Amino acid sequence: MKDVLSRLEADSLISSLGPGEMESEGVNPKAEGLEDINTYDFKRPNKFSKEQIRTLQIIHENFARTLGNFLSAYVRTVIKIEVTSISQVSYGEFINSLPVPTFMAVLRLSPQLGSAVLQTDLKFVFPVIDLLCGGEGQVSTNLRELTEIEQTMMKRVYTTILDNLKYSWQDITSLESVIDSLETNPQYNQALASNETVVIITLQSQVGDNQGFINICLPFISLEPVINQLSAQHCFRNMGHKPKKENMALLCQRIEGSEVELTVNLGETVISMKDFLEIQVGDVLPLEKSLGQELDLYVENSLKYKVLPGISGNKRSVQITRWVGEEVLIDG
Repeated sequence: MKDVLSRLEADSLISSLGPGEMESEGVNPKAEGLEDINTYDFKRPNKFSKEQIRTLQIIHENFARTLGNFLSAYVRTVIKIEVTSISQVSYGEFINSLPVPTFMAVLRLSPQLGSAVLQTDLKFVFPVIDLLCGGEGQVSTNLRELTEIEQTMMKRVYTTILDNLKYSWQDITSLESVIDSLETNPQYNQALASNETVVIITLQSQVGDNQGFINICLPFISLEPVINQLSAQHCFRNMGHKPKKENMALLCQRIEGSEVELTVNLGETVISMKDFLEIQVGDVLPLEKSLGQELDLYVENSLKYKVLPGISGNKRSVQITRWVGEEVLIDG
């Protein structure tokens, strides 16, 4: 068997490489019965299956609902959050798609899992900061980088977001997310290799008239230890298996931090428009309530209790006498 081409054979092979002189011997898909071959892009490998993507969508739709309710109570205005898309791309593509400036945090999900990234655009950040400072949730047209004080405020908001994320993931794994670093320029973030496959969960936020986005970047390498648990069957099988005492303690912890407005109605009266226009400082308006009669106490505009007015120390106060449900039961 001849292992080396002769000089004549080599020259003949080189000369045959001219255009049109050598016939292609490539595979004909139709001749080989391979018409249904799907192309595969090795630069963008799909490591997450469709079922795993669907499970991630279920988890984060629940996360969006709980986060929207929590933030609404936290800033005392309605905030709507919903999942808009879930896609898997390379980490480099994700970083290059982000605006500058932005606000993002590199996270450690847990000791068993790896890193992740939480990013929010400034159209979500500035309305939240404005609300926390007593404003109406407005955002200026000229977006700028956050100051150190604003970054500290948003770090606290991120902590609450991660608490809600932990609650949504509890049927899959226990998250103990810790913020490693904060960035305003995504190009400075080198937490992962640019060709690392990640799944991006994009949530749209509605804060007043301002629409913003929240992105959660989960690398495949970080979720690999629990990747087999990302199935709908596993997710639904584990739902509802947590001890009731644990659920109640978690629920109470979330409710205790909420603020509610209490209002006591001292009484009402009806007067003519003529008398109303003639009211002056020092005038007395008689109410339909008599001395010693119970008043109505409203919790967030809902009638809940009957109370009696009084004094506690140097402050006016009321004493709860009964729940309005008792009155309903008596009348019924």
